[in-house]
Amino acid sequence: MYSRRHIDLLRVVSADVVVAEDEATARELATGYGLWVRSIRSGEGAIPFPTPDEARAHHWSAADRELVADRTQTQFVGSPAGVADQLEVLRDATGADELLITTITHDHADRVRSYELLAEEWARR
Repeated sequence: MYSRRHIDLLRVVSADVVVAEDEATARELATGYGLWVRSIRSGEGAIPFPTPDEARAHHWSAADRELVADRTQTQFVGSPAGVADQLEVLRDATGADELLITTITHDHADRVRSYELLAEEWARR
């Protein structure tokens, strides 16, 4: 039988993140996130993650924006230093022992590069 005193509990906090060399590029890569979240939450079913052009072509209703606001407003998007600064605030505010980072982009290479840039920045701190 286990008791709490024999188990070290860790606090893991997750964050949706898109990092690129600069803020504008990161915002471009993250453009499809809201539409993708909308597809899941609307009951239509998850769509493949849209390209920025596909996402920009969507006509957003007020109900659509409200449906995804909690996700799009809490996504960390930007340059490596800017996002790392925000993640440090999240870590400190939550007392997290570990941050679980999720990056979703249309292009796999952009996703990998996002992780690389963030890892390089985080290692410097």
